[in-house]
Amino acid sequence: MVDAPMALVSTTATVASPSYHYCDLLFPPARRWCCRARRRGGGGGRVAVVAARAPREAAAAAVVVENGGHSYEVESLIDRLSNLPPRGSIARCLETARHRLTLQDFAAVYREFSRRGDWQRSLRLFKYMQRQSWCRPDEHIHAIVIGVLGRQGPALLDKCLEVFHDLPSESRTALSYTSLIAAYARNALHEEARELLDQMKASGVAPTAATYNTVLAACARATDPPVPFDMLLGLFAEMRHDPSPSVRPDLTTYNTLLAAAAVRALSDQSEMLLRTMLEAGVLPDTASYRHIVDAFAGAGNLSRVAELFAEMAATGHTPDPSAYLGLMEAHTRVGATAEAVAVLRQMQADGCPPTAATYRVLLDLYGRQGRFDGVRELFREMRTTVPPDTATYNVLFRVFGDGGFFKEVVELFQDMLHSEVEPDIDTCENVMVACGRGGLHEDAREVLDYITTEGMVPTAKAYTGLVEALGHAAMYEEAYVAFNMMTEIGSLPTIETYNALANAFAKGGLFQEAEAIFSRMTNNAAIQKDKDSFDALIEAYCQGAQLDDAVKAYMEMRKSRFNPDERSLEGVLNAYCIAGVIDESKEQFEELQSMVTVPSIIAYCMMLSLYARNDRWTDAYDLLEEMKTNHASSTHQVIASMIKGEYDDDSNWQMVEYVLDNSNLEGCDYSLRFFNALLDVLWWFGQKGRAARVLDQALKYGLFPELFRDTKLVWSADVHRMSVGGSLVAVSVWLNKLYDRLKGDEDLPQLASVVVLRGQMEKSTVTRGLPIAKVVYSFLNDTLSSSFHYPKWNKGRIICLKSQLKKLQAAIDSSNGAAISGFVPMTNSHLPSPGSKLYTRESQADNGSAHLTDETLVEEKESELLAL
Repeated sequence: MVDAPMALVSTTATVASPSYHYCDLLFPPARRWCCRARRRGGGGGRVAVVAARAPREAAAAAVVVENGGHSYEVESLIDRLSNLPPRGSIARCLETARHRLTLQDFAAVYREFSRRGDWQRSLRLFKYMQRQSWCRPDEHIHAIVIGVLGRQGPALLDKCLEVFHDLPSESRTALSYTSLIAAYARNALHEEARELLDQMKASGVAPTAATYNTVLAACARATDPPVPFDMLLGLFAEMRHDPSPSVRPDLTTYNTLLAAAAVRALSDQSEMLLRTMLEAGVLPDTASYRHIVDAFAGAGNLSRVAELFAEMAATGHTPDPSAYLGLMEAHTRVGATAEAVAVLRQMQADGCPPTAATYRVLLDLYGRQGRFDGVRELFREMRTTVPPDTATYNVLFRVFGDGGFFKEVVELFQDMLHSEVEPDIDTCENVMVACGRGGLHEDAREVLDYITTEGMVPTAKAYTGLVEALGHAAMYEEAYVAFNMMTEIGSLPTIETYNALANAFAKGGLFQEAEAIFSRMTNNAAIQKDKDSFDALIEAYCQGAQLDDAVKAYMEMRKSRFNPDERSLEGVLNAYCIAGVIDESKEQFEELQSMVTVPSIIAYCMMLSLYARNDRWTDAYDLLEEMKTNHASSTHQVIASMIKGEYDDDSNWQMVEYVLDNSNLEGCDYSLRFFNALLDVLWWFGQKGRAARVLDQALKYGLFPELFRDTKLVWSADVHRMSVGGSLVAVSVWLNKLYDRLKGDEDLPQLASVVVLRGQMEKSTVTRGLPIAKVVYSFLNDTLSSSFHYPKWNKGRIICLKSQLKKLQAAIDSSNGAAISGFVPMTNSHLPSPGSKLYTRESQADNGSAHLTDETLVEEKESELLAL
């Protein structure tokens, strides 16, 4: 009866394991986790396990519960004692089971109370048992009760002694002594533990290895003051010279001493212990090797560990992979890449095959150092020796995602699926985050489909990646649908999700939509705005030309005790620069310079554009020279030289492309701001040719995917997410494409359209006075003589009807093949000399109102377009 519960527990464990193999047969590898998920979702409770060949009289002992494997009688007694009031009778609790409980059953009860930390009931039950002849405690019960009391702190050590002394001296063995020593050792009383060991020997009781290990552990952990290592070696020597086989040092002994040597950085003693260990035939485990590595790392002599491992391999004691892994991790902690790779090569030379964990350490190290080519090369090597696992792919996704190689993350995910390596939810989250930062909305949707197809529930992090990816593509409606879909499946949006959606609106100047999202976050979800929320609001107000509100949002952020970072200060600088206030902009730029070592290219370009628009060319050239002579950043030097026209030839332009490539690795959020600022300054400096090349590079990166779209009905350019200068560059390129198509006699659409605003502001006539709308409208009509106008049905678009396109086509045909490249000459002008007045003359005050009278000529033709 006593052994039945344990037998049943082991039988249960044996029977449960094959179900995983059944799962492999029923489901293909790609779907395997679904079965596990359903199995994990099973309910708890009591489970009856009856041995197939057990006799009928043993059925009562075959009742097992999941939470401990106790017999029915033991479980019932635990329940009754647990519900017993402080002055309740223990005798009544035991009446019904008095003749069915053994001392082993009582031991199980004590172990359960020990797990709960319920020493009061343990002590009451022990005192009751002392008074009974049928259940008088034996040494095993005494040892358990001492252990229960010893775990409660020094205050109960006296009661431990009482229990120990209750046991007759002739009945005391190493078990009870070891339990008492452990109680003192656990409470950091190593001197008392050592005295008890001496008392044990004086009483004629032979210690065991467990006894010595307990004392050794207590002495090794002592810190105030620490026990000299020689004293530990003295105990170790006693164990080695004891003739009893039960006292022979074991793995626990050596690991205790190695851990103590590691804390004290005693590399020589660690080496001695390792040699003694091997001579005694005790094989080190993972903990042993880690302690050895830590000891030599503390002594600053990690190279000796590699020599030790080589000596071990030469004598037939090749360390296991965990040993090399520990040494490799020690090198990576100090950034010693060459030494870490050398460990891998030594591991291979010593005949110890590397594991996936070995390669993961190096992959992560290379990634943190930005050595992405090394990551790729090492991963190719890994695939020839050991199959990558899920954890390895997760490291790669994080490394390449942080490095800006977003498309490569998606390709690796596809490779993972083709290799039949099963992704987990962390895998999918990492891929979705990369898709979000890179604006890969189509790939993000496919990954989300995979998650749902496999039965996983998409997390808020996964949906945030989808929302961010859609936002970077200016797909506002789709992003909002994905945002609402989260709540429908029970995945509540986090503040990162709200910020991602608000950032999407902010890039396009949809400040009203951004305000509504944060209002919903605060009022409905009870989530307060953080610094990133305020940054999004500032950007939304700037792009939407609500400059006072941008500054107010910044001040509110400061009042909310959020410390502004470089992004925050750049947002306010952008507001001041758009407003054209030079003094405030200079103050903000100086504050930015005091915060960071070198302000970003974005900040410099904002200031350069401001100076150029205000014809402050001396200030502009001084700032440009500051960039060019900045020895702390080659990026600033290249951009400054490019603006001045020094890198136009193909060989030097490769340096510009390298800088642009690096900016793209920062993700769409940064890249959009970077290219907008750079295009803006190039336009106002009159560098249209270079601006067109930079815009072409941005489009190759997948930025501004909404910019140029052509259908049979509409040829359009969407510049609502661009800076003023950037929008003029884009419209110029688009007009020249329009020229080529008109010249080529292509079928004309119903209209050509330039989108300058989206969202709620499309319905307001106020939009005509906003910077982008006003400047683009004037530029279009100055270029093509009032061919474009605002339609009644949308105030965010400037259109040219088919009839006007025909007139333009006829004008081109009648030009007799004049040698012009398009409507707008995309050439690079000479940089204006100081004192030049290009943008501040009175004639520049025209806001486009002169062209509004022509709109009445085409209003009657718009009704036919409403259906489009």
